[in-house]
Amino acid sequence: MAPKKKTKIRYVDVNVNKGNFVSKLIGEKKSHDFSDIKLLRSILSNEKARILHALKSKNPKSIYALAKLLGRDFKSVREDIKVLDRFGFIEFHAEKTGKRESLMPVLAIDRLQIIIDI
Repeated sequence: MAPKKKTKIRYVDVNVNKGNFVSKLIGEKKSHDFSDIKLLRSILSNEKARILHALKSKNPKSIYALAKLLGRDFKSVREDIKVLDRFGFIEFHAEKTGKRESLMPVLAIDRLQIIIDI
């Protein structure tokens, strides 16, 4: 019997009972307060979802390779990657090729759950 793989999950808890939308991203040692649903939307945009899917299915070796794979500008992809890294969705592994060292973006979570209390 194969050993069970530990699943890394991030939870997004949106509480609309308060006067303003208050959300929390709860994960391993990381907790973030959102003062607005707009921030949550920006984190979960279509482009960021495409990045997460590409990281899971294609395993690009660098941010540059990811940008080429997605057909997007390197600078835009790098900015999206920074946000995903900040909230713990991805992490970077250093890859050395010759004298150069590149950062390989790797998916850090297996699942993202969004819970909305109304």
